Amino acid sequence: MIEARELTKRYGDHVAVDRLTFHVKPGRVTGFLGPNGAGKTTTMRLILGLDAPTSGGVTVGGVPYSGLPSPLRTVGSLLGAGEVHGGRSAQRHLLGLAVSNGIARDRVDEVLELVGLPADTARRRVRGFSLGMGQRLGIAAALLGDPEVLILDEPVNGLDTEGIRWMRDLLKSLAAQGRTVFLSSHLMSEMELTADHLIVVGRGRLLADTTMRDFIETHSQGHVLVRTPEPEGLRSLVEGRGARWRPEPRGGWRVEGLSADVIGDLARRHGHAIHELTPRHSSLEDVYTELAQPAARYRARPEKEVAR
Repeated sequence: MIEARELTKRYGDHVAVDRLTFHVKPGRVTGFLGPNGAGKTTTMRLILGLDAPTSGGVTVGGVPYSGLPSPLRTVGSLLGAGEVHGGRSAQRHLLGLAVSNGIARDRVDEVLELVGLPADTARRRVRGFSLGMGQRLGIAAALLGDPEVLILDEPVNGLDTEGIRWMRDLLKSLAAQGRTVFLSSHLMSEMELTADHLIVVGRGRLLADTTMRDFIETHSQGHVLVRTPEPEGLRSLVEGRGARWRPEPRGGWRVEGLSADVIGDLARRHGHAIHELTPRHSSLEDVYTELAQPAARYRARPEKEVAR
């Protein structure tokens, strides 16, 4: 288990992490969400002992990272896939990590095969790797010690569709084995498919610590997907009842403020045909954006609002 208690990190007057307290438990994938500048990467660096906290503390299995007898065998991490000497081959990079941590050389070939880097690619210098190939190498390094804890910052960055699905299945299988998986990503659709639990931060402070299901249901604004060949007539009836009617990007209409039963009864009474009437909950992206937007340090403005 990863345990943070009143974890705080200041850089001068700037508070990057502000009294964070949370637990990342084994046996599930825990997603770590927050807008840019929320303190996610700083928190991960504090867990891994790369930065020292100003106050508070964080432990892995009850021990600070610096006190772990075999760190790579306990914690596998990916914070920057590009931080590899470009003149080394992928194989040599992993071999150096293995030898320095008392890991069998055979494990290098195992993780290279696991992440989908064939032998001819593994012998190439890393400076010639694409973003996706470099990401696979970073994941291989994280898995090298067969660790009980994985801490991954944007692990699907640069991966293709097959790679993203493979990563999702891998993380779920590792959690099912009882390992602790702590995952940061801005790809909300993938996080919704992968994570069981969420920790959400904004401006260094904890905003939510709950299951994926409870997070969406608690903050969700339900709506109904409507498909009809007579949209204008039904729209006037729906808006007359105080509901909001707007187009869905993939076709049909999104109605907020009325249940599917009420919309169906309105359509029947006034003779309007209905081809689809589906109640829906907000996506993780919808809920997260609504919750985290006030805590965002950096926010782009629509083009029409920018002075010319």
